[in-house]
Amino acid sequence: MAIKINKYHDLKIGELEKELLERKDALFNMRFQKSLQQLDDPFSIKNIKKDIARIKTRINAIKNEESERI
Repeated sequence: MAIKINKYHDLKIGELEKELLERKDALFNMRFQKSLQQLDDPFSIKNIKKDIARIKTRINAIKNEESERI
């Protein structure tokens, strides 16, 4: 099985939260375009959702690491 490289692994929480907001905005815009039938690639919504999940997972992992240190 191939190992996927997570591009969010090296980012800090502030950067991850900023990236999360950008992805959520992009998802909102894509859904709006889809409803107007202006979206070229409907599969990009799926990819954005996966990116959001990856970012949230990484944020939770960092928070768990910090809480274990205390």
